[in-house]
Amino acid sequence: MEITKDNKTALVFGATGLVGSHLIQFLLLHPAYGKVVAFLRKPIDLEHPKLVQQIINFDKPQSFSHLVKGDDLFCCLGTTMAKAGNKEAFFKVDFTYAYQAAEMAASNKVHQFLLVSSVGASADSVFYYSKVKGQLEVAVQKLNFWGIHIFRPSVLLGQRNENRFGEELAGKLGRVIDRYTGGLLTKYRPIEADVVAKAMVSAAQGLKPGVHFYPSHWLQQLAKAIDAKRLPE
Repeated sequence: MEITKDNKTALVFGATGLVGSHLIQFLLLHPAYGKVVAFLRKPIDLEHPKLVQQIINFDKPQSFSHLVKGDDLFCCLGTTMAKAGNKEAFFKVDFTYAYQAAEMAASNKVHQFLLVSSVGASADSVFYYSKVKGQLEVAVQKLNFWGIHIFRPSVLLGQRNENRFGEELAGKLGRVIDRYTGGLLTKYRPIEADVVAKAMVSAAQGLKPGVHFYPSHWLQQLAKAIDAKRLPE
């Protein structure tokens, strides 16, 4: 298998989310990528010579599976129980859609799969959110990718299109706890969404085969590799 370092094609699922929206921007600026394909329910207000918007129906994967071809697949799909409304709807977005994207990519010989998971993800977790995230991690590791990178951020900070009061409160509380414990809860310290996006782009350039996990407190350092490149505005 020939692994490409330059003029790569990036594939993005979840491009309108908190991490995904930053990720798109960084990928478009990064010199290693000549094309960025975003798979979307509806068009986004963004134009760039590198950007291709593929409008798809997530419930009809057979209609777009042939389009999931490139070098690096970035999966930022995810919702919350509150927004989904029930466990079945949550599972559809956080497991089914994400796994389908990964499965298509593996079948089409995409080299690397980069997934936004969550701190505490475990298939054995008593918490449904963490359990589903863990189940997805286990499932994608069985697919035939040259490299798999799984990112486990803590509570994400940043501006969202929708109100997630619980996450905002958790983020503020986490910052206070971390400050007064001298970083004792570093693993669970809230993290800016753009840092996660930068870490993903940085990891993709490392071209490391096998499966790799990135806990939340590692992401800041990994993101600095992108900052050091001083990408053009």
